[in-house]
Amino acid sequence: MKIYTRTGDRGTTSLVGGTRAPKNDPRIEAYGTVDELAAHTGHLHDLLEAGRHGEQRAQLVWVLDRLMSCESLLASEASWLPKLPRIRPDDLSRLEQYIDRALEGLPELRHFTLPCGHPAVSYSHICRTVCRRAERRTVSAAERYPEIPENVPAYLNRLSDYFYALGRRLGADFGAEEMCWEPDNKQ
Repeated sequence: MKIYTRTGDRGTTSLVGGTRAPKNDPRIEAYGTVDELAAHTGHLHDLLEAGRHGEQRAQLVWVLDRLMSCESLLASEASWLPKLPRIRPDDLSRLEQYIDRALEGLPELRHFTLPCGHPAVSYSHICRTVCRRAERRTVSAAERYPEIPENVPAYLNRLSDYFYALGRRLGADFGAEEMCWEPDNKQ
């Protein structure tokens, strides 16, 4: 099978189920952004050392699996949804457990933090912001296609929180100073 099919040369693509849709359809925008997030998540995974951050790498592999499920749900006709992997409430609970674990022992936040301090911290924030965009695109798609399972945008919402918490944990692990944003009100 060849990588190129030429079927998308005129600006359409196939959904799971065979229906053609314009490449700027909200579903395509949503799953394309989730796909972008998956690529960034894989890069973050690869930035972390297996020994030192094996737990976080394993979490990110699980996140990648769930992102592929989100993509398939966003890329499918309604009739195919029952045949696909679901995003379940326990997936959201699992993310919450990861968040709680990441934040254990870290100081309570009183200010916004700047997305810097170490390359892995910065990359966690790249994942967080792309995740927020994926969530926005998914919400827009769900407004037009109500068959999109409601746990997909909920998962993306929780996942962005996970990336924030992961960035804080990695910053602490790498001894990076957590830089807080304190607005200059003196102007």
